Amino acid sequence: MTEAAAGSRPLPRVIAVANQKGGVGKTTTTVNVGACLAELGYRTLIVDLDPQGNASTGLGIDNRGLETSMYHVIMHEVPLENCVEPSSVKNLFVAPASLDLAGAEIELVPAFSRENRLRKAIAGVLDDYDYVLIDCPPSLGLLTVNGLNAASEVLVPIQCEYYALEGLGQLLRNVDLVKRNLNPTLDVSTIVCVMYDARTKLSEQVVKEVREHFGDKVCRTVVPRTVRLSEAPSFGQPIITFDPTSRGATAYRGVAKEVSGGPAQRTR
Repeated sequence: MTEAAAGSRPLPRVIAVANQKGGVGKTTTTVNVGACLAELGYRTLIVDLDPQGNASTGLGIDNRGLETSMYHVIMHEVPLENCVEPSSVKNLFVAPASLDLAGAEIELVPAFSRENRLRKAIAGVLDDYDYVLIDCPPSLGLLTVNGLNAASEVLVPIQCEYYALEGLGQLLRNVDLVKRNLNPTLDVSTIVCVMYDARTKLSEQVVKEVREHFGDKVCRTVVPRTVRLSEAPSFGQPIITFDPTSRGATAYRGVAKEVSGGPAQRTR
């Protein structure tokens, strides 16, 4: 019996995965945490809000020539359910991005109720899912503001490298800005240390410093830097189907269990 099936289903959780630094494993984390939550038996929707569309292609969705994408949901108020695609993983669904989303940043500027477009769209499908993960772009434009405004919590992947904490400080200020002006219940609930290289002292120091700053918000599981995690998206698969016994798959399964269990899973 899956973990989700074993007990009562939780209230739906909407989690924005955000970090305005690029190349920090944000999309990798969104796709693989989503796949692992689905594997645990939770109905999970990944909303791809990044114009690059890497979360979509990483789950085998061809985002060229899509009739309906997140662009149409955000800009033309098409119901979100109209653009949801099933993935190859049971219980895992994707609302794909298209390149048109790049233009949405500019088109949204004069739009009415521009910060609430995604929140309203997700409200229409929330009863169908246990988790909605929003893959935000690596910037604080109007798309990311929509993602943060639609979410109840924020998951932040942090690369185990020198400038990680500097980028995190800026993100926390932005989350606080959205919290004060748009979404009073928003909070950073989870921090995941990714791209951990056990051969370097630096990775160890970054994890130690992040834990000292943020306590039980930080996942006990760290995600290693591995070639298999980098290869999986080019095959349109999450790591749990591409290489289910790899270190990356084991790590993201651990992260998903901590996300579904909350801070209690992180206490030693």
